[in-house]
Order: sequence, then C-alpha cells, then structure tokens
Amino acid sequence: MLNERMVGLGTQRSVIRELFEYGNKKIAEVGPELVFDFSIGNPSVPAPALVNETASRIINEMDPIILHGYTSAQGDATARKMIADSVNRRFGTDFTGDNFYLTVGAAAALCCCFHGISNPGDEIIVFAPYFPEYKVFIEGAGATMKLIPADTEAFQIDFDTFEQAINEKTKAVLVNSPNNPSGAVYSAETIKKLASILEEKSAQYGHPIYLIADEPYREIAFEGVEVPYLPNYYDNTLVCYSWSKSLSLPGERLGYVLVPNAMEDFELVYAAIAGAGRSLGYVCAPGLFQRVCAYCADETADISVYETNRNLLTKGLRDMGYSVVEPGGTFYIFPKTIIPDDIAFCERAKLDYNLLIVPGTGFGCPGHTRISYCVPTERVERSLEYFDKLARSYR
Repeated sequence: MLNERMVGLGTQRSVIRELFEYGNKKIAEVGPELVFDFSIGNPSVPAPALVNETASRIINEMDPIILHGYTSAQGDATARKMIADSVNRRFGTDFTGDNFYLTVGAAAALCCCFHGISNPGDEIIVFAPYFPEYKVFIEGAGATMKLIPADTEAFQIDFDTFEQAINEKTKAVLVNSPNNPSGAVYSAETIKKLASILEEKSAQYGHPIYLIADEPYREIAFEGVEVPYLPNYYDNTLVCYSWSKSLSLPGERLGYVLVPNAMEDFELVYAAIAGAGRSLGYVCAPGLFQRVCAYCADETADISVYETNRNLLTKGLRDMGYSVVEPGGTFYIFPKTIIPDDIAFCERAKLDYNLLIVPGTGFGCPGHTRISYCVPTERVERSLEYFDKLARSYR
C-alpha cells in the first residue's frame, strides 16, 4: 500500500504552481502580451555578471574530477569558510565554516531543521501570512504547525496571541522576514521582544525553544528598511538561507543552515542538522554552485527593479481603492481583495482579465491576494488598467 499522504502531495500541486502552469498554457493560446502572470516568485532580473564569469572561470581552471566530484556531506570546506567570512563582514559575527551546512536551497535547509530538532508531538509556531509549504515541511517532520492569525493592519506579530500559544510542546518558532507573501519586515524592537519572550519561555519549560529564521529575501529590502540579523539577538537561532532570490538563481538550488556557536548544545544541534540531511538524502549540495555562491556571496542582483515595481503597484492599487500595506522588502504585495471571498475574486481576475494572482487563503490570510511583482516593469504598467477594471467590476 502506498503512502497516501505522499500520493496526495504528488497529485495535487500547490495553488501557486497550478496558477503558474495555467499561465504557461494561456500564454501559448493568446500570447504573452495579454496574460499578466503574477503567480510565482521567479526572479525576473538576471544574476550579476560575476556569477557567470565565476562559473566559467571555475569550470576552465578547476580540475574537473574535483569540480564534478562529491564534496564533504556538509559542503566544501573552502566554500563554507568563504561564506562564513562574508556573513562576518556584513553582520559583525565570528562564524567559521563549521557553523554552516550547505543545502539544496532554503526548502532543504528548513526541512533539515524541522527533522533535526523535532520529535512526535512537538509544535512549531508559524505566523500568518505564511508560505504554504511550511505546513508540508513541518508535518513531514512529524511535528504540528501551530498558526498565529495575521495582524492584517501591518502584518506584524500579535504578541498577546503568540505568548498564549507557547506551551511545553513548543519546539520552535519560525519567522520569515522580509515576509512572503506580505513583504513585511520585522523591526529590531520586534525581534528584541520576540527574543525576550523565547528566553523566558525556554527557562519556564526547561528546554530551548529554537528560533528558525527563513531568510531567502534578506537582501531584498527597500530604501530605509533595515532587516535585523537574528543570531545577534537570540542565541538559539537557526538561519535558513538561499541565493535563489538575492542572486536570481532559483534553479541552481543552493542554500545553507547556519548553526551559531552560541546555541545551547551547538555540536549536538549541528549533528542533528547533518543527520537530518543524511536521512533525507540532502548531502552534498551541487558542487559548482557551492563555489560560485561562495565567491559571489557579497553580491546581489539588481533589486532596484523590484522597488520600482513595488512603488507602481502600491500607488496604483491604492488609487483604485484597494487596501494595501506597503511592503518593506521581497517582491510581493498582499492587498485586500475587494470582496471577502478571495478565491472567487482571484478566479474572476484570472478568467475575465487574465490577471494571475494567488488567493490569500492558502497563506493563512483570507480576504487578501498575493501579487508577485518580480516581473518586467512593463508588465506591471500594462496590468494596472486590468486591476482597475477588476475593482470596478464589483462596484
């Protein structure tokens, strides 16, 4: 008998992926000029030139037996040291390569964390709105996702509800800042308060409550917005990172888990992450891009395009009557839908106006829609007419 959960996951794609595939078919039918695909977070700006230059240099200069061979399970030692040096330069830390476990993107990093720290019956707290795959990853590790409802006024943490949700079963709290789908960024004051609560509750229950920081959008923060570096605020922080968004390399699948030395039982926690990677088959991330990302770790793609798109959408949607919390980062905006039924609203957008936007229900926040604006600016400009028509169709 097959695993029914796996059959279900394999036969029903996420809403985002379904919409993305619909868009590909629709474009083939009517042409790209008439379809406004804002479904998936696939970066539209190219990787920095240094990425291709570095890849070419490594391919031409490195012994191919070594280049295309296995690295250490946790990643090439030189690459991990270079990544540690980059993090230290930017955030005033003192990590070494031995604090890093290289993974196949942030998804694998998260799964290694969930599997490494969780036992049956453990709970992991997540704040809405949240990336829908979190639930898949957490339940796959045998834990339970405990959802804190969204603060839809600012998409910040509702600390009263959060404190009431923590109990002796709480193993970790997952934060995603800058946030997918809202674009919200937690301030330093918010992180300090979060860390204080976790320290108090860890002492109360006699075990560490881990803070897991999902940070693929760390570098995509707009002018005047600072993204706090969480290990500088809370010792028991695990950082899950990916170069998919910052370097526009989603298809290369390269990321890491950072386990700080200051973490309680650091060596055991690192071993648990490594053991989870072994159990899941996530050992030895792609060797070429371990080295490419290490050399390019201080670089980013041209994120100014995303800020331009954010500004166009924020002003345009507000002028049309949409309620919008301005994103501080990422390449997503999460306005309220004109009617409470976000699924019906997004279906009308798709069928009547070829606007492919994702219902907020899947992110744990009904009555909203995610618009992924990592697209050419010209598409954003052309779409505004259709967002206006969509809004007017309800008046």
